Amino acid sequence: MALAFLGLSIFLFLNLDLDGTSFSPVSASSSSASDSALEITYGSVIKLMHERTKYRLHSHDVPYGSGSGQQSVTGFPNVDDANSYWIVRPQSGTNAKQGDTIKSGTIIRLQHMKTRKWLHSHLHASPISGNLEISCFGGENESDTGDYWRLMIEGSGKTWKQDQRIRLQHVDTQGYLHSHDKKYQRIAGGQQEVCGVREKRADNVWLAAEGAYLPITASK
Repeated sequence: MALAFLGLSIFLFLNLDLDGTSFSPVSASSSSASDSALEITYGSVIKLMHERTKYRLHSHDVPYGSGSGQQSVTGFPNVDDANSYWIVRPQSGTNAKQGDTIKSGTIIRLQHMKTRKWLHSHLHASPISGNLEISCFGGENESDTGDYWRLMIEGSGKTWKQDQRIRLQHVDTQGYLHSHDKKYQRIAGGQQEVCGVREKRADNVWLAAEGAYLPITASK
């Protein structure tokens, strides 16, 4: 775990425009009451944990063998894996900047840290359950509305914080980011399917867990 956070810290230093600011590496296992109040801001690098199964939202440079053929997205059982980090980005064309907090109802994008592709969905069927396929697509200069997700905070919270129950609803398809116990047997053996479903269910609740949380940008 320590090596994973060291690697993440080096990545942030080399690849993100931090303007000399600090950030807060956080692990779920070391979370305290004060840690749980950390805000997720644009530019933060996080892992999303599926509430019921505790698997992390994951991607890797392996395409689906059906559907879109785009880069696959799964649920991964092990906490210490670099392919489960996602950079929180604003919707294209907004005035949002790095370090801004994120309110419930805001449209965001999630960029896979290692491959630089965007969490994406469309009307292709997911491989196991036949629900909406979730993939990674595009790149630094290639993004469309298929990468847009609406943040929906469960409960009374108004801005996104670590360990807060959330749903992510895909703007184009209206499907909620979802996972369940159905697992792949071959290429991604032991990893579970991530898909989109249009109904609110217990299995489409997620929490921000491990990561590097950028500080809130002070108002000028």
